Amino acid sequence: MVRGWIVGMVFCIFTPVVDAAERPVAEAGKAGRSVVVANNGMVATSHPLAAQIGLDILQKGGNAVDAAIATSAAIGLMEPMSCGIGGDLFAIVYEAKTKRLYGLNASGAAPQRMTRQLFAKKGLKEIPERGPLTWSVPGCVDGWDELRRKFGTMSFQELLAPSIAYAEKGVPVPEVIARYWRSAENNTDDDFRRVYLVHGRSPREGELFKNPALANTYRLIAQDGRDAFYRGTIAQKLVAFSEKKGGLFTRDDLAGHRSEWVEPVKTTYRGYEVWELPPPGQGIAVLQMLNLLEPHNIATMGPRSADYWHLFIEAKKLAYADRAKFYADPKFAQVPVAELISKNYAAQRAKLINPRQALVNVPAGDPKLGQADTIYLCVVDKDRNCVSLIQSNYFGFGSGLASAELGFVLQNRANLFALDEQHANRLEPGKRPFHTIIPAMVTQNGRPFFTFGVMGGDMQPQGQVQVLVNLIDFGMNVQAAGEAPRIEHVGSATPRGEAEKAHGGTVRAEPGIPDEVVAELQRRGHVVERVKVNGGGFQGILIDPKTGVLHGGSEARKDGAAVGY
Repeated sequence: MVRGWIVGMVFCIFTPVVDAAERPVAEAGKAGRSVVVANNGMVATSHPLAAQIGLDILQKGGNAVDAAIATSAAIGLMEPMSCGIGGDLFAIVYEAKTKRLYGLNASGAAPQRMTRQLFAKKGLKEIPERGPLTWSVPGCVDGWDELRRKFGTMSFQELLAPSIAYAEKGVPVPEVIARYWRSAENNTDDDFRRVYLVHGRSPREGELFKNPALANTYRLIAQDGRDAFYRGTIAQKLVAFSEKKGGLFTRDDLAGHRSEWVEPVKTTYRGYEVWELPPPGQGIAVLQMLNLLEPHNIATMGPRSADYWHLFIEAKKLAYADRAKFYADPKFAQVPVAELISKNYAAQRAKLINPRQALVNVPAGDPKLGQADTIYLCVVDKDRNCVSLIQSNYFGFGSGLASAELGFVLQNRANLFALDEQHANRLEPGKRPFHTIIPAMVTQNGRPFFTFGVMGGDMQPQGQVQVLVNLIDFGMNVQAAGEAPRIEHVGSATPRGEAEKAHGGTVRAEPGIPDEVVAELQRRGHVVERVKVNGGGFQGILIDPKTGVLHGGSEARKDGAAVGY
């Protein structure tokens, strides 16, 4: 394993898993692509042209935050089913000058008119998956502004110019994104189809996609800053669009939005500090899972071991049971973060794990005792500033509604609220919903070691843990750690309160998981199904502390690339 620093930025979304991304997965410990190495700066994300835009910013003298914003804007144009300015973002930033980590929650809240009583009057027991009643306030643009004002060196005009040019002149669509895009053909909304279809169909691989409406929207942000979106022309058009479609947005909802700087939280894992953001995101599930795995000698088990995969699945079940009960907006609920991520609490929960038998009907613990896909981007600059940022619409193309005048879809994050008034994540006006998108960073002795992300809704904590185990326990390089065969456990209790399936959920195993491992997991009581590929999409950058060389990984489940200079 190449040990070193790493920095990154994450953008995240939710899109249904489709056969479009079914590329071969590398054998455990081996990589299908070479590690990308460079000694100055590096960017990695799921569209090569977006990564190149970020690299251009670095070469022009911008820092990691400048490059992250420019890449974020580009990926919102180039992979619109996944993310965009109608969604939210979260970020972890390492500032080399102060040697500090900063966390940013740039997610939006429920509109003031969105109440549980509203849904009760409509006879709805759950919030719909699509449509105008799933909209929470988009936080992305304010997140850009907060990052730029606190750390950036370049103007919005400079950062958005490359995306404006591509939106006007056209950007070629790569293979995997083109396949994701096909879901747009099922959308019957006229405004949406005007934005995202070309001659009545989705753009095919290699075809140009133009979005002049988004170019105009970006130009307004470049000229007037974040206020154009939350108080100015864009805000006016968003409210008018909301009224047209039956949404709940008011001018006050948009004008009142503010991102929040938060303190990242951590656990230790074999001498490394693993950092996540606190709820309403699900990042601390990563920390809970690592605490449950750390007492075991995973390195001797190996990546092709039923013992390892059984332990991983059981740890996931326990962490996600707590996730379903406790994770919520801390301004509206008391979330026992410190207790949940403590080693003592993990030791209590670990007693529930039977090494020979799968858990079913997993209950949440008492911490007082002691459809989905995402885009991810990493950036490291010459001074070793680091950004880990994740951005998302939640479902593919979010709510399924886009303003033809503005050129972007609105997210459906409010779908994740519970309507049960007793639930910590219950819907309340002005409250942020539970979030799946999570940026991560790893340090060693206080210095950045690894910044990375794994896309895909519920898969994100599972994927992050698997990447870390591959890197730290199994000694894989940064590329192999992301490409190795994955398992995804589905069927856990959700943030809306549904219970674990009676049989303990389903284990989805990629082709690289050996048949004998699958058979042994079944003998231990797991329900296992074979899949061609699990959700996800890893990007990561590692900085070797001995040489200072950057090591970048971008797995083949996506179109992406790591590029450096």
